[in-house]
Amino acid sequence: MRLASTTLVMLAALCWGLSGGIGGILMDDGWDPFVVSFYRGAIGLLCVLLWLALRPRGSGLSNPRLWGWSALAGLGVAGNFAFYFLSIAEGSVAVAATLMYCAPVFVYLTSFVLRLERPSPLKWAAIALVLLGVVLLTDVYDIRSGGVSLISAGAGLLSGLSYAVFIFGLKFAAPHGSPQAILVVAFLVLGVALIWPGDAGQTAAVLSSSRWPLFLGLGVLGAGLSFVLYVIGLKHTAPAVASIVAMVEPVTASLFGVLVLDEGLAGLQVLGMALILVAVTTLSVYSSRRRPAHT
Repeated sequence: MRLASTTLVMLAALCWGLSGGIGGILMDDGWDPFVVSFYRGAIGLLCVLLWLALRPRGSGLSNPRLWGWSALAGLGVAGNFAFYFLSIAEGSVAVAATLMYCAPVFVYLTSFVLRLERPSPLKWAAIALVLLGVVLLTDVYDIRSGGVSLISAGAGLLSGLSYAVFIFGLKFAAPHGSPQAILVVAFLVLGVALIWPGDAGQTAAVLSSSRWPLFLGLGVLGAGLSFVLYVIGLKHTAPAVASIVAMVEPVTASLFGVLVLDEGLAGLQVLGMALILVAVTTLSVYSSRRRPAHT
């Protein structure tokens, strides 16, 4: 059971990594990042609606608390999708995916401020490594090259922050209803949040575009199937294992960018990416091992 569950989490991370590459292809074709994000969430909504229709019991949709926390999760995932694709459009898939993976650092820093988590030398060292990794990955130290654009770097970090908000909302919504109901509400909120900033003409044009199979694949892999696999797999997967397996996403996205989109990374950028992945995974594993069993 544990092996099967871990495999599901790994497949979900693989799907998320591929979705970043698919989004990169669409934006290279001139599609607006907000339009790409909207369709990723809208098609994902159809998938989780089907899941809810097949498993309607214990949905909790009559509970106002489920709606409130799920709406917060929806705003988080909307920001995650939009900032992630904006970062890709202004930079590269590899940089965007790795910066998004910094989400646990935001959780730790917030926990320090709110005194929900005690700082320790290991945590500060890991955070320092992440910051060093961000500097190397974004190439900001090289004045001549100009490094990664400020928009790309900022959007990538904001996608990680948004993902942390999504996890926070999902965690507090969980006691009030089923995962499928929570995701339905979250993706509904995402659709409302992302329909207005996108290009209206492009949003309508997708339905008659020859690129609609890519949009369909993006939504199924990036928001529908992946979230279902992740939620089911997480039930019997230890948080430490899930944190390590989640590295499949930025690695897959980076390989897609290099092999398919012909994106290049300098040696120090690769080193920065490695520092971020190792430091964030160490933080997540350390946190899960110290967490009481009943949580």
